[in-house]
Amino acid sequence: MKNLILLSLFLSIAPELNWKTDFQEAKDLSKASDKKILLVFSGSDWCKPCIQLHRSLFETDEFAAYAEANLVLLKADFPSQKKNQLSKEQTIKNEELASKYNPNGEFPLAVFLNNEGKVLGSFGFDKAKTPAAYIKEFEKYLK
Repeated sequence: MKNLILLSLFLSIAPELNWKTDFQEAKDLSKASDKKILLVFSGSDWCKPCIQLHRSLFETDEFAAYAEANLVLLKADFPSQKKNQLSKEQTIKNEELASKYNPNGEFPLAVFLNNEGKVLGSFGFDKAKTPAAYIKEFEKYLK
């Protein structure tokens, strides 16, 4: 019971990531909050490095706290399994983002943008990096 109470307390204070899927909404939030946009291209159900990046970075409390304070999160997912397919409208939006910000089709690819959509930097998955190492690297893009 004690462990259940501690788990409930932890979950209630751990920041929950709020991934956006609309670029204009992300830009508007970025302007209003003075935060940079982190646009992540992912193949959530077929790309092993994408899944690993999510588990080793995006699903950590360290990243969640950092993101809440500094980033507007935007996801462009490209699932392959029929059960995970996105709406036609969302697929078109993601393809438009990819044509502009990921023309080489790299997966995973995370791109830092300012509130006008200008690229500030990017990164991919590095299995040797810790969340702290990624976050330290982010600082050079977010100044």
